[in-house]
Amino acid sequence: MEVMNTLNLLRLGVPLGEATRRAMDFVSQFVLGGGDKSRLREEVAAVVANPSAFTDDPLRGEFARSLLNAPPPRRAEPARYRRWDEGMEDEAVMQMEKACLLPVAVAGALMPDAHVGYGLPIGGVLATENAVIPYAVGVDIACRMKLTVLDVPARDLEQKQDRLTRAIEAETRFGIGAAFKHRREHEVMDADWTVSPITQRNKDRAWSQLGTSGSGNHFVEFGIFTACGNIQNLGPGAYVALLSHSGSRGTGAAVCDYYSRLAFGRFKDLPNELKRLAWLPLDSPEGQEYWAAMQLMGRYAAANHALIHRHIAAHLGARVLLDVENHHNFAWQERHVIGGVEREVIVHRKGATPAGAGVLGIIPGSMASPGFVVSGRGNAESLNSCSHGAGRAMSRKAAKEKFNWKDVNRFLRERGVTLISAGLDEVPMAYKNIREVMAAQDDLVTVLGQFDPRLVKMAPGGERPED
Repeated sequence: MEVMNTLNLLRLGVPLGEATRRAMDFVSQFVLGGGDKSRLREEVAAVVANPSAFTDDPLRGEFARSLLNAPPPRRAEPARYRRWDEGMEDEAVMQMEKACLLPVAVAGALMPDAHVGYGLPIGGVLATENAVIPYAVGVDIACRMKLTVLDVPARDLEQKQDRLTRAIEAETRFGIGAAFKHRREHEVMDADWTVSPITQRNKDRAWSQLGTSGSGNHFVEFGIFTACGNIQNLGPGAYVALLSHSGSRGTGAAVCDYYSRLAFGRFKDLPNELKRLAWLPLDSPEGQEYWAAMQLMGRYAAANHALIHRHIAAHLGARVLLDVENHHNFAWQERHVIGGVEREVIVHRKGATPAGAGVLGIIPGSMASPGFVVSGRGNAESLNSCSHGAGRAMSRKAAKEKFNWKDVNRFLRERGVTLISAGLDEVPMAYKNIREVMAAQDDLVTVLGQFDPRLVKMAPGGERPED
């Protein structure tokens, strides 16, 4: 027997907001009053089809009146989307379903690492028409992964671990507001930062944080990368590699906050459940301004990684043998066949990685599980996307309550991992099984190599996550 929840109500045409709440009240009262549960769908559908006929009904009246007073539904039914893991949490699926009800939504996809986020779930992919949604891009705009293979002897991971640790700690900074006393240099600071009042206002802060790593799930780590075959100019075999994950720091967050507020102001009639999915028309001045700021944050995030890898390699006197990177938390103008028609759309990948045919990407696991270098398969149903990691299996709060460092450190030692620093909310057990995630998306990517972490640094415990 079907359980009548918010998702099912949406699919029956109940608008989000007050109408959904009144519908749930009706369902509860109907069941408590001894009504036949097998008739719930039929009962709800009858009120939705003709609410005027039920306004004076003692049981259905409030539900019916809420339907009459509700704004028209944004779409008659959600835009089509596909899920790549049937076991994900209901709330993440619900967020995707709501996003696909937006009038600007045309298609979507939900990656196997998906979990609840703000507005769009982490791992959500949403294609829109002439609209960009700041919260569907995310707070940490253009968060990225970068891997460089170095000509460092594998024995150094054990015999010269202190040297590798010093290189990480000398050449980047972790934590909220982390900055360099002596600023790094990169050509991105010569770009036009006047494209937005927010980027212009934050340019000095951005420069001070250039080359830093931030907090939350951001990391810099050394490990062993095993190439299955030739990757660019790198032959098959095992190598020492450096892997990093971070984004556009405080300036990216400021851009998201400012333009999200502008979007909220444009659509004040959106139900509370959809407010964080408010959009900016791409052809509006605000939309163009946000788009330019987002592109700049993409260049800035890439510069952060470039400096981290460049300075660590120089610190070690190492040569780079392979360089792979990709970003998520971004929006792209792309052409896709939707409903049998090729059209230009804006593809938001919030915690999802581009995976067009032959496009290289990196999908990390956790501090004690492998990551993978992959080549995209160009799956049209996923809008040429794949996961951006393993995805959280529990909230940060739950992880802090459940785990302790004594058990975690034993777990890490058993797997040959040395942890320089991290918060308890980032322990491996707080994440999904990366191998299960990879198995769920074998139609999206081809694995080219595996990265096994050995020396990991994240922000110390107590730092507030940025993403």
